[in-house]
Amino acid sequence: MENKTQLKRSLKLWQVVMMGLAYMTPMVVFDTFGIVSDVTNGHVPTAYIVALIGMLFTAVSYGKLVRVFPEAGSAYTYTQKAISGHLGFLVGWSSLLDYLFLPMVNALLTKIYLNALFPNVPTWIWVVGFVGLVTFLNLRSINMLANFNTFFVLVQLVIMVVFIILVVQGLHHGEGYGGFSIKPLFNAGMHFGTLVTGATILCFSFLGFDAVSTLSEEAINPAKTIPKAILYTALWGGVIFTVTSFFIQLYYPDISRFKHPDAASPEIALYVGGKLFQSIFLCITFINTLASALASHASVSRLLFVMGRDKVFPDKWFGFVHPKWKTPAFNVIFVGVISLSAIFFNLVTATSLINFGALMAFTFVNLSVINHFFIRGKQRSFKGFFSYLLLPLIGAASVAILWFNIEKSSLIMGTVWFVVGLLYLIYLTKAFQIAPPKYEEEAAV
Repeated sequence: MENKTQLKRSLKLWQVVMMGLAYMTPMVVFDTFGIVSDVTNGHVPTAYIVALIGMLFTAVSYGKLVRVFPEAGSAYTYTQKAISGHLGFLVGWSSLLDYLFLPMVNALLTKIYLNALFPNVPTWIWVVGFVGLVTFLNLRSINMLANFNTFFVLVQLVIMVVFIILVVQGLHHGEGYGGFSIKPLFNAGMHFGTLVTGATILCFSFLGFDAVSTLSEEAINPAKTIPKAILYTALWGGVIFTVTSFFIQLYYPDISRFKHPDAASPEIALYVGGKLFQSIFLCITFINTLASALASHASVSRLLFVMGRDKVFPDKWFGFVHPKWKTPAFNVIFVGVISLSAIFFNLVTATSLINFGALMAFTFVNLSVINHFFIRGKQRSFKGFFSYLLLPLIGAASVAILWFNIEKSSLIMGTVWFVVGLLYLIYLTKAFQIAPPKYEEEAAV
């Protein structure tokens, strides 16, 4: 085989973590607060802790697999190599539904935000401009992209620290609980059932910690860097969500002050800091969206690259790496074109597309650990039973709870997408008579 340009290994641990946090969007805590506060009767931070514990089991499963398969294909690669090639393709195809449409959702959110500020400007201009910027930055260099995302995440953290300071001042003036209290975390009237319901909603805020696994071929020493990055992204994301929601809950013990509890973010900022702070807060929300778009655009480009390199998609295009920029340039442009569909989509339809693929990936990552280590590898000592059977089973059970609570529209559209992938797989494998094509690294040397 001819030698091809490869992705460049240059990312350090902190850069990968920042990419993961950017994907997760720390400020999403404000968007979901009103809904979850109502569901949990004022115990949002506790619900975040429950959600974090559930997600950490899956994060650990990702870490175990990336040490064995340090490639950019994420759940696609893990399922392919740990269970079967046919199933791996279907998991990868399903994951594309999540990865491919999240950049479009961010473009759609940007259109909504800027249209509210500038109603006389045609909305397609905002979509084209936003997608053009995100695509350009993704084309150039993964290091430049990681540095941009680091800056954007730090900006979000700064505004959240300022918010907490304003909350503390408000508490001293008698707002909310009128001071520090542990009631947002625990009181005698809380119910575990409502906490689980709230945690189920909040688990979707953690989607993105897994996306850093798509950077495995651009990270320095990926077998060590990526497992740590996955765990740190989930853990630090959980800490940010929990601490911030704790202070929001101190200020707002219930949702009685909100006119729109399902979209309480602007009201939260207004009541805590006034109109000036609200304006700054909403500007940072745009940065939040840009950071998520940059990270999600990069992730899906890498997943498409691995599937192209395997030749399940045309290798000439999807397996191409730009010789100068060391980025999967065709995939970056392709994702940009898909993102332009934000001109036509509405938010309800768009968001219903993204959860199915993530849950499919989470499910089969946990099952891949069991099959690779416990069943095939026969690591059945007490340590093996605990690490390679019990923990991933708990992870899979946590994801099963999310499956039971997935929106009907997401399930329907995800099933349609899955069936399309199944039909393509039947064509690709001549009705399962042959295995799906797979890249053999040693053949490229």
